[in-house]
Formats: sequence, structure tokens, C-alpha cells
Amino acid sequence: MRISGFSFVRNGSKLYYPVVESIRSILPIVDEFVIAVGEGDPDDDTRERIAAIGDPRIRIIDTRWEEKYFKKGIINALQTDVAKAACRGDWLFYLQADEVVHEKDLPAIQACCEALLDREEVEGLLFRYRHFWGDYDHFHISHGWYPREIRIVRNRPNIHSWQSAQSFRRFTHYDNPRQPGGHHKLFVAPVDAEIYHYGWVRPPHLMQNKRRALDSVHWGLRRVDAMYAGAPAEFDYGPLDRLGRFSGTHPAVMKERIASMDWAHKLRQSGAPDPRRAPHKHETARYRFLTALERLAGREIGGFRNYHLLSS
Repeated sequence: MRISGFSFVRNGSKLYYPVVESIRSILPIVDEFVIAVGEGDPDDDTRERIAAIGDPRIRIIDTRWEEKYFKKGIINALQTDVAKAACRGDWLFYLQADEVVHEKDLPAIQACCEALLDREEVEGLLFRYRHFWGDYDHFHISHGWYPREIRIVRNRPNIHSWQSAQSFRRFTHYDNPRQPGGHHKLFVAPVDAEIYHYGWVRPPHLMQNKRRALDSVHWGLRRVDAMYAGAPAEFDYGPLDRLGRFSGTHPAVMKERIASMDWAHKLRQSGAPDPRRAPHKHETARYRFLTALERLAGREIGGFRNYHLLSS
């Protein structure tokens, strides 16, 4: 059995993506790691940092992002597929550049891949998610943050990255990641492992830059220029006491990055959200109500599931 890791990134260093840590986190169980690295800005050294890991299993595919695909996140899915198409494993382990796996979960992931290798009906593996926010001590417990997602898929050419690259689907015919039909949810099995998502953990000014970059690939550069005209230079995370408090351990590969955190003085631990800005989703009355109901019921209420769940 062979496992390939794969990902994509552009301007990862200057936007504070833990892409090196992401890659390193699964190197112990993969036979190769393929990453599509988009040509970045002159002051970005993402490619050099990835190459400096110095592992011969890492293969970099140099790409150039075309602005015509900066629409509803399509470019993200296309870049994901570039890396996926170059993978040679039986199972393909996808991590986005802000997702990291804890070393304690690696044996269970590898064992699950081994156990399900000959169960052809299993098209992918479903992971739990922990979404950190603001710093490394707080995570989302609110309704609306996806609790699970597909991160390992079979190496089959009809499985493609879907929509803005959050997940995968099986296509009967393929034109683009957001085509209205011709695709189906994957049949997946759960794996007893968790993805640590650090996409909302950055210095406030870099979080604002990252949001702008993300909005650009969804709405286009010109529209985003107008959207951010006069916007604050720094992102406001809001009061952190409305989030869960993390008491576990982070992946070992994150140790140096966590130790270098230098923006704690810019975070607010309590109080009311700033009324001058639009509330974050978890701060709205609707989502606070749904979150309270979920915690009372002990289960998720509603929510979209992009998969058919099988037993493992």
C-alpha cells in the first residue's frame, strides 16, 4: 500500500500559512508529498522553504494562477487537482496549507488505510476537525463550522476537488469544479483522527491580508479592491470568551510557530464585539441560538454533509 500526500499553496509564507508544518506532519506515513506551488509575489519565499525541508519524497509542481479562474474559488480546486493528478499512491492524503495532523493520530490513519484498502466501495476517509481562532488556545464550538470533512481519497481519475476545494466528489463527466450536475457524493468511512485547522490563527494584520487574498480568488481582484478600500489594516477577532478553550496538545511540528506567537496583546479575551464592524457568524443571535441548542442536545443540528457515511 502506498499513500501520497498532496496540497497547493501560493504566497504561503507572506500570508502566514503553516505549510511547512503541514507537510512535515504527515511525512512519517506517506511515500511522497506532491504540492502545487503557485508563482507568488517577489517578497514570498514559500517555494524555498518547502524545498529546504530537504526530503526527497517532496515533489514541487510550479504553477501560475490565471486571474480568469479567480471566481468562486475555482482556482483552489484546479490547483488541488494539479497536485492530485501527479500522485502515485493507492490512497491520497490531502491537506490544505493551514491544516496539520497530530502525530498521535498517524498510526490510526495508516492502520485505517491498510484495513480498508481492499474495500473498493470506500472512496475516502472522513476526519474530525478542530478550527482554531485568534490564537492557539481557542477553537470554534459554534454552529456553522464544519465538524468533519474528507481528507483521504482513492487514487481514481474521476474523483476531483469540488467547488472551492473544501472537499471532493466523484464526477461522471468533468468540466469544472462548480458545474451544476454530473457529480456525486463520495462513500466514505470515518477515521479516528483530527485535522487541526489554523486558518484563522495569524497576527491581525496578516489575517486581514489573508482574508483579502481569499476573497480575491472568490470575487476577483477588481471587486476586492473596492471591497477593501478604507478597510481596517487589522482583523478584529472579537472577544475570545465565546469560543472553546483548548486544553490538549498541538502537533509537535507546530512547537516553534506557537512559541513565536507575538500578537496576544492585540486580542480581547472578553467583552462585547465592536459594534462598528459586521459581526462574525458565531457572534450573531441566530448562530448563538443554534450553538446553544446543539450543546444542549449533544449533537449537530442540520448542517450540510458532502458524503455518504459507511462503517469503518
